[in-house]
Amino acid sequence: MIVCIAEKPSVAKDIARIIGATSARDGYMEGNGYQVTWTFGHLCCLKEPNDYAENWKHWSLAALPMIPPRFGIKLIDDQGIKKQFAVIQKLMTQADSIVNCGDAGQEGELIQRWVMQMAKATCPVKRLWISSMTDEAIREGFAKLREQEDYNSLYLAGLSRAVGDWLLGMNATRLYTLKYGQNRQVLSIGRVQTPTLALIVNRQKEIDQFKPEPYWVLATIYRNTQFTATQGKFTSREEGEQAFATIEGKPFRVTGVQKKKGTEAPPHLYDLTSLQVDCNKKFSYSAEMTLNIIQSLYEKKLTTYPRVDTQFLSDDIYPKCPGIMNGLKSYHELMRPIAGKPLIKPKRIFDTSKVTDHHAIIPTGQEARGLTDLEHNVYDLIVRRFIAAFYPDCTFATTTVTGAVDKIDFKVSGKEILDPGWRQVYARDTHKDDEAEKDDEERTLEAFVKGEEGPHTPTLTEKQTTPPKPYTEATLLRAMETAGKFVDNEELRAALKENGIGRPSSRAGIIETLFKRHYIRRERKNLIATPTGIQLIDMIHERLLTSCELTGIWEKKLRDIEHKKYDASQFVNELKVQITDIVNDVLRDNSNRRVTVTTDEDLKKKPAKRKAAPRKPAAKPADAKPKAADSTPKPVAPAPDAQPADPMVGRPCPKCGQGTIIKGKTAYGCSRWREGCDWRQPLNNDNKTQ
Repeated sequence: MIVCIAEKPSVAKDIARIIGATSARDGYMEGNGYQVTWTFGHLCCLKEPNDYAENWKHWSLAALPMIPPRFGIKLIDDQGIKKQFAVIQKLMTQADSIVNCGDAGQEGELIQRWVMQMAKATCPVKRLWISSMTDEAIREGFAKLREQEDYNSLYLAGLSRAVGDWLLGMNATRLYTLKYGQNRQVLSIGRVQTPTLALIVNRQKEIDQFKPEPYWVLATIYRNTQFTATQGKFTSREEGEQAFATIEGKPFRVTGVQKKKGTEAPPHLYDLTSLQVDCNKKFSYSAEMTLNIIQSLYEKKLTTYPRVDTQFLSDDIYPKCPGIMNGLKSYHELMRPIAGKPLIKPKRIFDTSKVTDHHAIIPTGQEARGLTDLEHNVYDLIVRRFIAAFYPDCTFATTTVTGAVDKIDFKVSGKEILDPGWRQVYARDTHKDDEAEKDDEERTLEAFVKGEEGPHTPTLTEKQTTPPKPYTEATLLRAMETAGKFVDNEELRAALKENGIGRPSSRAGIIETLFKRHYIRRERKNLIATPTGIQLIDMIHERLLTSCELTGIWEKKLRDIEHKKYDASQFVNELKVQITDIVNDVLRDNSNRRVTVTTDEDLKKKPAKRKAAPRKPAAKPADAKPKAADSTPKPVAPAPDAQPADPMVGRPCPKCGQGTIIKGKTAYGCSRWREGCDWRQPLNNDNKTQ
C-alpha cells in the first residue's frame, strides 16, 4: 500500500479523488492501492525548554543560556492532533512506500519530515512537487514523482532556521523579560520581529524629531499654464522676493518645446508581498488577511501556490496560458483586444532562470463561483494582472515646455496617453489614490511655440518641508522585502536583496505578533510604536538584534545550506556561541531600568495629540512686494480612535465577507454565527518567537 500524506484535509481529498482513493476512513481515504492521509499544518514542534532540563522549567537568569546538547521534536499537545497522528503512524508502519505531498517549500518539507520521524517510518519515500492544485497539475505531479533525497538540503535549511529561532527566541525573550520586564510582562525577542519593530520605532523617532523648515517656490502662470522656476526652492523669503521682483512686469518668453514618445510595460505578475501591498493600499486588508484569502483561493483551485517570492513564470507555463485565458469566462471582454492571435512571450514575464521552487501567482483558469466579496477582490487583482501581462505596452507622448523671464528659467511638463495598451485592463479601477496619481501624470498641455511671449502672473509660494510618513502595512512589507538598503556590508546586502527579512509567508505573522505583544498599534492605516515597543528597542544592547544584518547573515547561510554550500551543524554551533555572548553582555548591565507595560486599556485610549515642532518665524514681506500665496500646511492631529488591542477583532469575516471577527475564550469567530457562518480560528497562545 502506498501512503500519501498532505498538509491539509482539503488538499488530501483532492489528491485522493484524482488517484482513485475514494473510500472514506477515519483520518484517511483509501482505494486503488493508495491510502491518503493528512496533517493540520504542524503536528510536531521542537521540544520546550522544560522537556530538556528540570531547571529550565522555571524562568531564571541563572539558567541562561539554554543550549540543548541535541534538539528533539515532540507532538503538539492537542487531542485532535494526537488522534490524527495515531492514524498516520499506523498507516506509515504498514506502508510499502510513502509519497510526501506536503506544500512544495521549506516549511512544507519540515512539517512532513518531522511527522515521518515521529512515526518512525522506514519505507522508501517519494516527493510530490506541484505549484497548483488543479486536477491536471496533480496528475502531472504523480506522473513525475521525485526522490525524497533530492530535498534533503531543503529540509536541513528549514531545520536550521527552526533551531536558530528557538535558540535566539527562547534565550533572548527570557533574558530581556527577566532583566527589564515588570508585572509579569513578557518581552518577546525574535530574529525577524525585533528588527521589524526597530524599523517602525526608528521611523517614528525621525517623525517626532523632525522640525519643519520653510522654503519658497517661484512660479508663474502663462496662458493658464503654471510654469515652475528650474533653480529649485529658495531657503529664505528675501531670496524668493528678490527673484520675484526680477520677473515682475517683464514678458514671459517660450524658449523651447520638446516632444518625446515613450512606452510603459505592463506591471510584473504578483508574488505574495506585492499582492499583500496592493490589497492593503486598495482594500485596507492586513497582510495576514490577504495571506488567508489567497490560501483559500489556492485550496479552491482558482490560483496557484501563494507563498512565493518571484514575479516570473518558467518557460514551460507559456503553452498553458491560452487554456488559462479561455477558462476565465467572466473576463472575456477584457481579453477581446488580444484574442485571435498568439499570446506574446515577454522576457519580463517568462524567465526560467528567475524561478526556483514556484512561479508567480496566476489564475488556474478554473471557473470562479461562490466567492465572498473579500475573495473576489483578491482574485480580481490576480486575474487582471495576468491578463494585462499579455497586452501591448502603453504608449504616451511627453511634452516639455521651457520658458524664461529675464535670466530666470521656467519649465512645465505634460503627458498624453496615445494608446492605453495594458491600461485598458484597469480602466474601471477608480481607487482614489491611483486616480490622484493619474491626474497628476497625465496632464495635456496647450500648444506652445518657441519664441512666443506675453504677459504672465508670477507667484511666490511659502511651503514647509515635511517629515517621513509613518509605516503602513503596505510600506512596512516593502521595507522588510528591501531591507538590504539598511545594511552597509555588500555581501549581506546582496543576501537581503534576494530574501529581505522574514520569508514572504511569515511576514504577515510577524506583523500580527507585534500587535499581540502590544509593541505597535494602528492609527487608521498607520503603524505606531507603543511606549513598550520604543523602550524595548532602546534597551537592547546587541545592535545585531535590532538591525537587519543578523537576518542577512542568517539568510545567506541558510541559502547556502539549501544549495549544499554550507554545513548546517556549523551554522548552529556558531549561533550557540553568539547567544552565549548576548546573555553575558546583558547580565553585566547593573542598571535597574524597566520597560513600560502597555495594557489593553492603554491601547483603547485615544492617542495623545502630537505637538507640532517649532518653526522659525518668517520675515514679513515689504509693503511694496506682492503677497506670496500662503500654502503652509497646518499641523494635523493623529487619527482620533486607535484600534482595539486585538487587531483581529472587527475585521471582515474571511469566509462570508458580511460579518466581522469577534473573539471568544478559545477562538475567533464570525459575528454572523447565528446566521450560519461557521468560520473559526483557534487563539494562538504560542509564545515562541521568530
